[in-house]
Amino acid sequence: MTLPSGRTTYKKKDGLLTLTDDRKSLIWTPMPATGPPTVSLALENIANLQQTPDTSPKVILKVIEKPKPNAADGAPPGRFLFQFTSPAEARNEANAIRDLLSQLLAAARENDPSVPKPVGTPQAGANGGGASAAMSFASTVNAKAPPPKWFDDSTLQADVDLQQSLMKKDQGLAQTYSDSFALKPDSISDGAFNAQFWSTRVGLLRSHAIELNQKKGAYNVLSTIKPRTEDGLFKLNLSSEQISMVLQQHPLVRRIYNENVPKLSESEFWSRFFLSKLSKKLRGERVTDNDNPDAIFDRYLDADNSFGFAKIAANQKFPHTIDLEANEENQGGFKSGNRKDVEMRPRTNIPIIRTLNSLSEKIMANVAPSDLDPDAADGLVGDSRAFEELTLRDLRGDVEASRIMLNVKEQNKFFSKQDGESEEAKMYETQIPSEVLFEVQADLETLDDDGSGGIDLHKSIGVDDDSDSDGGGGDGDGNTNKTAHVGSRGARKQAQNQILEGMRQKRAETHGAFGGGIDDDTSPMSIPADIAQRCFLTNATTTEFLRQFWSGFLSGDAARTQELAYYAESLRRSGERIDALAAEAETVRQQLIKKRMGEIKEHYARTRKKIRWQPPQGGRDSVLALFEATRASLHAAQALYRAALGAGGSIEIRRA
Repeated sequence: MTLPSGRTTYKKKDGLLTLTDDRKSLIWTPMPATGPPTVSLALENIANLQQTPDTSPKVILKVIEKPKPNAADGAPPGRFLFQFTSPAEARNEANAIRDLLSQLLAAARENDPSVPKPVGTPQAGANGGGASAAMSFASTVNAKAPPPKWFDDSTLQADVDLQQSLMKKDQGLAQTYSDSFALKPDSISDGAFNAQFWSTRVGLLRSHAIELNQKKGAYNVLSTIKPRTEDGLFKLNLSSEQISMVLQQHPLVRRIYNENVPKLSESEFWSRFFLSKLSKKLRGERVTDNDNPDAIFDRYLDADNSFGFAKIAANQKFPHTIDLEANEENQGGFKSGNRKDVEMRPRTNIPIIRTLNSLSEKIMANVAPSDLDPDAADGLVGDSRAFEELTLRDLRGDVEASRIMLNVKEQNKFFSKQDGESEEAKMYETQIPSEVLFEVQADLETLDDDGSGGIDLHKSIGVDDDSDSDGGGGDGDGNTNKTAHVGSRGARKQAQNQILEGMRQKRAETHGAFGGGIDDDTSPMSIPADIAQRCFLTNATTTEFLRQFWSGFLSGDAARTQELAYYAESLRRSGERIDALAAEAETVRQQLIKKRMGEIKEHYARTRKKIRWQPPQGGRDSVLALFEATRASLHAAQALYRAALGAGGSIEIRRA
């Protein structure tokens, strides 16, 4: 795993803070970080770590050293303050170094009996006082970092700022909250209402919290910077964030920058860099002899650009299934087969593959790994764990359900207490099985053959497309009440009308009415858009009251009787609101009909031509149809509440 590092200042001098390759010492090297370190702290001599909180503008890591054996009694321990100076990644660099130090210290002291266990209270300083207000414990050396807040439901429900942010984003949710809050009973406090309201919306809070905490990750910044020439002048748009990312991703550029600025001005340095051969090489582009030479940057064409980044492959074991270098070793130097494509052959002037691989390795070094833990106790051995991780599970078939079979003897005993048999069951009891089988077999023998060994279903059910008669609407004696058989023209027409009516009703509910007239719209059930929007909000508020009613009714808590009475009243008022919306929609519909009828009369008086026009929908019936399920829920809840009141006027709270 790549060792974290960060640009810091120590005693007002710039330097680089990192760990040694063996992870046994914390070192600080002054810039340009090419010489020996001037500060070296062995991990076994570190007593504690402190870091400024996230709200502090400065990012400082405080390392407290253990007292030396030959130190005088009462001498204060050594303290080292490192302030991180990266413009954009200071906090991330500090957190990475702190977390790694905490893990290493915990591992080193786990079996040390002389080390006391950490306690929840912060340790006092040498003078008896606590830590300063600007500094706080980053974490105890053997404690895990707290999980993000979106994993804790209680934290999400108590975060008022997060709830306000979500309601600013979702206006429908904000309207539902406002309506519910305005109609809440006085016996319920604001805190209890908020807890009850957000308890069923924890998923919305969690997704919004994750969305707010997302940030753009690192990317290949050099590929996004495009210098250009306009009217003979060199143009370059470069932000401070891009400069910071270039210096972070390319230690060689950071080294050249520290050695030549302020000898060169900022603008001159970056202008010469993006015109140099070194810039093209770091981009992975072809470097030719015709490129502009530069006395400063050309000296570093062969320099190492991986300073500060340890090779991931050096400390990581790769499974043999994906280890390409192991395959090369197994060949024993014997090469055969077709020659590699020209783009796959290594060339010194086109280092694009090595450049992109090196840059990707640096970017992914700070990304949390998603690979399976090689030491996890999951029963997998060797490469089996990697194979299981790389398996394309989407290509697998459906897993056969593993159910527990429950064998119940004498099942008829469970259904013996039914109130009564249905009419259909009584009819079947009067039938004799032998006679029923005989009639079925006789019907099968009368089925027509289609000539190829099959059955002609059209003729069997009496379908005759060439006939003009209904074939079932009468019996020839004036009896027109005869029931049409399955294949008759009337029966088929009726089936077609039922199917089309279902399609027409479904489309009207989702996309509005249709018919090609001028009054068509796309609102649900042809309801006006403003009233339809109010219908949606009213439905959301009514659903919230229903949820609160059933929560209280099924709670089993007798203390919520008064609260339940209020919710029952709220359900009644919700029904009145639905009726009011239906009446308003009907008023708007009648106004449209009156206006349209006036236009038709005026057109007829002027041209003596009639216009065929069908009155629009979207009135009372449409609104009530839209609220059909909601109104049924309201009626059921109110009926059950009235039934539970009983003759004595008291209600019995049920337990779910």
